[in-house]
Parts: sequence; C-alpha cells; structure tokens
Amino acid sequence: MIRGSCHCKATQFEVTHPPKDVNSCNCTLCTKRGGLWAYYAETEFKLTTAPDRVSTYQWGDYLMKLHYCAICGCSTYNEGPTWVGRELDFTRTTIGVNARLFDDFDLDQVPVRYSDNR
Repeated sequence: MIRGSCHCKATQFEVTHPPKDVNSCNCTLCTKRGGLWAYYAETEFKLTTAPDRVSTYQWGDYLMKLHYCAICGCSTYNEGPTWVGRELDFTRTTIGVNARLFDDFDLDQVPVRYSDNR
C-alpha cells in the first residue's frame, strides 16, 4: 500500500502497489498541471478523505474527470475510460494518480515514459 496526499493533506489517497513506471505527458493540460501519472484500475485506488475536499475539472469531450484539492489546488488524480489497444472501454475506469504526491516514495527509482500529445 502506498499513500499519497496533496500539499495541505486535505486530499489523501491510497494505491495498492508502487507504479512500474510513470507517464510524463506534454499536452497543454498536463504541462500546466505538472504531474507524473501512474495508472491504476479503479479497484486499486481509494480516496481516504472526504469527497468534498476534491474539486473536479472537465473539458473538451468530458471523457476525463480531472481532480484537484479544493483547498490547496494540487492536481491529485484523474478518472477516465480504459484504453484497450486503440479503443476506449467505457465499462472500466482507469485512475491516473499524480505520482509526485506519493508520501515516502522514491519516485526517482521509477522509469518515466514520455507521451507526445501536443
């Protein structure tokens, strides 16, 4: 179990295991949000604080729910459909966790994948 939290600790979460890698995306949104994204199945993620501490932003096609702390503004996690090959599976949700927010975790030991999404 790995725990994570935003800067002010108002938003806290857990994941079941360390990431095998993280994704650095250069799309306009991810560049501004500054996250390194670790991906988990919905059952591998748990929000451990009150949901009212989380705010949500959606844009474009509204496929993704982009969450951030309602108090300090840290980008915390995303929810969206799961990619299977080149198709979206709307019956399964993938959680993208900002791995920079993991507590007591050495992120430098995890390989970084780079996505060119501009």
